[in-house]
Amino acid sequence: MDEPKEAGGTTGPGDTPPPPFRAAVDALRGARLRPQVEVEPTPAPKRLAPYAYALEAAVVDGEEDLADGRLVLLHDPAGHDAWRGTFRLVTLVRAELEPEMAADPLLPDVCWSWLTGALTARGLAFGEPSGTVTRASSHYFGGLSERPAASQIEIRASWTPREGLGGVPDTATHLVAWCDLLAQVAGLPPTAPGDASVVTLPQRRGPQSR
Repeated sequence: MDEPKEAGGTTGPGDTPPPPFRAAVDALRGARLRPQVEVEPTPAPKRLAPYAYALEAAVVDGEEDLADGRLVLLHDPAGHDAWRGTFRLVTLVRAELEPEMAADPLLPDVCWSWLTGALTARGLAFGEPSGTVTRASSHYFGGLSERPAASQIEIRASWTPREGLGGVPDTATHLVAWCDLLAQVAGLPPTAPGDASVVTLPQRRGPQSR
C-alpha cells in the first residue's frame, strides 16, 4: 500500500475498466455506512494490479479522529495465483490505544479476530486472508517530556472476496464490514441491523485533528 499513486480514486491501464471492476467500484460508492465513519475516495496504488480503487476513512467524534484507515480494491482480470481470484482487498487500520489495552499480550490476536469476525458477521465469504498487527508505543523526553506516553495499534491485511454473479464480489458489504472493524477499533458500539442512520458515500468533511 506504499506504491506510487495518482490523482483520483481509480487507476487502470485503459480509459474503460472492465465491467466487473466498474460494478465493484459502483457498489463501493453506493454503500450505506454509519455516520461516525467518514469516507472519501483517495489516490489508488498504480502497480499492485492492473486496476485499483481506494478509499480512506476516519471514525470521527466531534473534531477528533478515533481511528483511521485505507481500503484498496485491486482487480486483475487475468487472475492472480496468490489471490486465488481476480479481486483483492487490502487495508490499513490505525487507532490510539488506552494504556491498559496496549499492555494486553493478547491484543494482536484479538485485533485480527476483529477483522475476520467483522467479515463473518456480515455473512461474507472470503479466502487467503493475510496480514500483520503491530503495536507501537511512544515515550517523550526533553522538551516533549510533558506529553503522556501514547500507544497505537496498526492492522495491515488483505483478503480475497468471493466473486458472485458476473464475477463481481459484494464490495459494498465488504466495505460495511471494514467500517465495522474501524468502529470496533475506535471503541464504538455496533450498529443495529437496519439502522436508518447510515449514509452513503462520500461524506468526509475535510481535514480532522489527529
